[in-house]
Amino acid sequence: MDPLLIEVPEEIHTERFILRSPRKGDGPKLNTAICDSIEELKVWMPWAQKAPTLDESESYCRRMVSSWALRQDLPMFIFERMNTGEEGEVLGATGLHRINWEVRSFEIGYWRRTGRGGRGVITESIRGLAGMAFTALQARRVEVRMDENNRSSRRVAERAGFTFEGLLRCDSLTTSGDVRHTRVYSRVRGIEEPA
Repeated sequence: MDPLLIEVPEEIHTERFILRSPRKGDGPKLNTAICDSIEELKVWMPWAQKAPTLDESESYCRRMVSSWALRQDLPMFIFERMNTGEEGEVLGATGLHRINWEVRSFEIGYWRRTGRGGRGVITESIRGLAGMAFTALQARRVEVRMDENNRSSRRVAERAGFTFEGLLRCDSLTTSGDVRHTRVYSRVRGIEEPA
């Protein structure tokens, strides 16, 4: 099937959060969250080596609208869900990346806004996202990768029910240019996920 014809939910509601695909006009909200978090993000995220301008954040959102429409990348922002059911502030982002539509495999990426830790924001969000991938997108495999030294990210994957598969030695570089090892976790249909 042509991926352009696959219906992908643009919103996921978990118990406490709303995950939503980017929209035109989301730039200021995203910019605030990134700028609040830049010091923590720059350690792990190559794209976060300097705070973006408002225009750069809006441009990113508009590019992601296109990537979503083409089913090349499926990013989602994580919003606090207000008592009214509406979106609150941006708490971070996640998404399905490195998509292989033939195999139906996806990689989940994520980051959390500084000062919003200890509440299970990312764990709950990636459980919801993985659930959508297995149900709506008929995923066979969903994986999470992280720097071997990123213990917080490792704990998130484990709490969300992903299984450690192995260590890719010297497979990429850190944001400072040093060689790093990457831990790979996954959920696979018929093993961690019901067939």
